[in-house]
Amino acid sequence: MREPLDDQAMADLLPGTWIVAATNFPVWLSGERLNPRFEYGLISRDPLVLSDDVTYVAGQGKRAGAHKHIHGKDTYIDDGFMWRGTGMMKMFTSRWHIAGISDDGSIAAVHFTKTLGAPAGVDIIVREGSSVPELRAVIAHSTDDYGLSPEQFASLTWLDSGVTV
Repeated sequence: MREPLDDQAMADLLPGTWIVAATNFPVWLSGERLNPRFEYGLISRDPLVLSDDVTYVAGQGKRAGAHKHIHGKDTYIDDGFMWRGTGMMKMFTSRWHIAGISDDGSIAAVHFTKTLGAPAGVDIIVREGSSVPELRAVIAHSTDDYGLSPEQFASLTWLDSGVTV
């Protein structure tokens, strides 16, 4: 596993599309939002600011099957990111950080802090196009490297995201 990442290392590693492979975050477990993905783009390196496009497929209702987006910007502050929505989501914020990332940069653990509208949570994300056989076993054997307690690991639900778990 890598040493803790500074802002410039994150500027190199995070841009691109990531698939949520496991989570304990209720938003992804309700059945209303399926196949979540995060796409990060580099806006600036100093200070580090990323564009953030969360996409998912609506799972229920009249718009079931429709692709939805939540847009925001992530600003690196104090070893983590402050997300702020854009457009109609501008009043919403949250904090998150990368708790661990694989040596090849293909797997990361994202920890979210509690907000008024959502509990704290963990997502295990995999870079789109990466081949990670037995992802669950990889994470299980290196929970400390991903900043996961045994309870957090046990709380994860492994999604049918196309990543081999």
